[in-house]
Amino acid sequence: MRLTLYTDYAMRTLLHLGARPDELCSIAEIARGHGISQNHLMKVVNELGRAGFVASLRGRSGGIRLARPAAEINVGAVVRHMEEDFDLADCGHCVIAPACGLSLVLGEALGAFLAVLDRYTLADLLGRRQEMLRLLIGEGAAPA
Repeated sequence: MRLTLYTDYAMRTLLHLGARPDELCSIAEIARGHGISQNHLMKVVNELGRAGFVASLRGRSGGIRLARPAAEINVGAVVRHMEEDFDLADCGHCVIAPACGLSLVLGEALGAFLAVLDRYTLADLLGRRQEMLRLLIGEGAAPA
């Protein structure tokens, strides 16, 4: 299974914000830190906000932050929310699907994949927070 860039960017954003829990971060800062499109990231952040994963403050000193503690953000829930399609194969349009066992096997595999993600929170992924910050802000910068 391969996650979409939309979900990848959502997880990067949440990890970035989780690494800096006491700060407001800008979309531009996150995009620059990860080398991704700011325009695309704006759409991702908007969806994360609608889903209640991030909160935003408007204005000159505004920015975004996690809407709740990292320990309360389940990785499986984020992936389920951000992904549009979990079809691993196009069994719905296949003529042999009614007689084939592949769709059952793929369904079981997908269930196992999501079950693993459900065991983790964002906090679990932030175990090396200081190293992550060093990578995001550069070698010479002092961690926040």
